[in-house]
Amino acid sequence: MATRGFRRKQPAAAAGRSPPGQYVTPDFPVLSAGPTPRVNLATWSFAIEDPDGRELYRCTWDELRALTASEVVVDIHCVTKWSKLDTRWKGVSFDTLLRAAGVEPPTDYAMAFCDGGYTTNLSVADLRTDNVLIAYEYDGAPLAAQHGGPVRLLVPHLYFWKSAKWVRGFRFMKTNQPGFWETHGYHLRGDPWKEQRYQGD
Repeated sequence: MATRGFRRKQPAAAAGRSPPGQYVTPDFPVLSAGPTPRVNLATWSFAIEDPDGRELYRCTWDELRALTASEVVVDIHCVTKWSKLDTRWKGVSFDTLLRAAGVEPPTDYAMAFCDGGYTTNLSVADLRTDNVLIAYEYDGAPLAAQHGGPVRLLVPHLYFWKSAKWVRGFRFMKTNQPGFWETHGYHLRGDPWKEQRYQGD
C-alpha cells in the first residue's frame, strides 16, 4: 500500500495537486444525503454479496479490525469543488477483505451499500487501486459519525461521493448500474482530474 510521508501543506505544492475547478480548504466540510445513522458496534457487520444478493462473506466489527490494516495519506476532492490535502486514514484494503472472504470478484463492478440506503457504483479495478480503503480511522482517531464512521469507503482518486459514508458492504453487479447520486445525474465514474461531475462530462 503506497503511503506518502506526512508534511505540512505548502501553497506552491497545492497548486499542482488540486484538480481543475477545485479549491483547497483546510476544513473538512460535512455533506450528507440524509441524517447521520446511529450504529451499534455490537451488532454492526459488513457483507459481500454476489449479483443475486447471496451472501459470500460477512464480518463483525471486531473481525474487520483484526484484518491487516493499511494507513494512507491522500488528497480528497469533493464534486462541490473543495479539495483537502494530506488527509490521513487507516483501514482495510479491498483485496485484504477479499482474501479474508476467500473469494475472487465474480464480476467487474460492485455496488457499495450503506446505512440509510445510500449506494454508489464502482468498478472492481477502481476498488483495487492503491490507497482505496474500507476506512475506520481518520487522522489517528476513530472515524467520526459525521464523516461516515464507524466505517466509510475511501476512494481518493475519484470524487468524494464515491467514498460512501456508513458503508455496510458490496454487492457485485453483472453490469455497471448507477447508485444514488449517479441516478440523479452524476457521472458513473467521477474522475476529478477529468472533471467527470455529471453524465456527459
